[in-house]
Amino acid sequence: MNAAPPLVRAVASAADRKSFVDLAYRLNAADPHWIPPLKSEVRALITPGKNPWFEHAEAAFFLAERDGRAVGRISAQVDRLVLETMGAGTGQWGMFEAQDQPTAQALIAHAEQWLRDKGMTRSLGPFSLSIWDEPGLLIKGFDHSPTLMMGHNSPDYEGWIEAAGYRGVKDLLTYELDITVAMPPIVQRIVASGDRNERIRIRKVDKSRFDEEAALILGILNDAWSTNWGFIPLTDAEIAYAAKKLKPLVYEDLIRVAELDGEPVAFMMTLPDMNELIKDLDGKLFPFGWAKLLWRLRKPQVRTMRVALMGVLKRLQSTRLASQLAFMMIEYTRRGALKRYSSSRSEIGWILDDNAGMRSIADAIESHINRIYRIYEKPL
Repeated sequence: MNAAPPLVRAVASAADRKSFVDLAYRLNAADPHWIPPLKSEVRALITPGKNPWFEHAEAAFFLAERDGRAVGRISAQVDRLVLETMGAGTGQWGMFEAQDQPTAQALIAHAEQWLRDKGMTRSLGPFSLSIWDEPGLLIKGFDHSPTLMMGHNSPDYEGWIEAAGYRGVKDLLTYELDITVAMPPIVQRIVASGDRNERIRIRKVDKSRFDEEAALILGILNDAWSTNWGFIPLTDAEIAYAAKKLKPLVYEDLIRVAELDGEPVAFMMTLPDMNELIKDLDGKLFPFGWAKLLWRLRKPQVRTMRVALMGVLKRLQSTRLASQLAFMMIEYTRRGALKRYSSSRSEIGWILDDNAGMRSIADAIESHINRIYRIYEKPL
């Protein structure tokens, strides 16, 4: 029997917000590869005044209910910076969870109408809430858990979204690498050549100068990624917010800065997979989760490292030097991950499907695509 269409209504109270957050935990409880995020982080993400994204964007949150019980959720959002960089009329949606296809159809239609009412003519999604949070719908890689800051969803969602008239516009790829295996010989020779080059220095970040180092890395990032599809520069407030959240995960030997003739020109940010450390907390820090997490973060022993960000100044991109610096940072970090953190694998990404330079580096180190996230679009 087909499920009846649900009632879709806006989140309007503290109880609604709790239901909006909690729903994902109930719908995904049977999926062994879904990682319960910390509820405090999800609540902060969707709360104006806590998440500085709301300083340049607005969002509406909707619940789908059937017989008084939540069966789905979605967000719809308009971001001033998205309008400036991706074109007038570009609205977005995300935070998508649905129990069945009629619920999915009702939620997407509701989000689209909200976007139309805001004057939007194009719908992109999912973004939960921005490209810097959890972008894209997982369409490949359901047989293993995601790393930190990457999403995981039911395989049913792909068909439901496409049935609502959406087509894929961009794929985001993650690559898996066995770091217990030495780099291919040609990469080893390139790294060794860089080691002999007195113009090149690959250094660790200095956590005692955290704010200065964060500003340096974000400066390189903004230059390196400025022409990438969907790139939205982080505001100063967002940089400060992200730095505060990431600081407990910063380990000096896992984040590298490449200097050429003393000038910082590239970086690579590798983070221990926080998801391994929180999987058993069921999204709760209290009463005992916070103590467990603090203890685990003292010297994390994790199977997986995630290379979350990498960038080379634009003027050096498409040069042999850019590849050499990337290989050197990867190799130096690989050694540290093996030695200090008991890691055996790394996940690199996400990488845009049309980023030929980064994909060639991933191929050269003999990593392989393990997850694909798709961003969809539809004219309104």
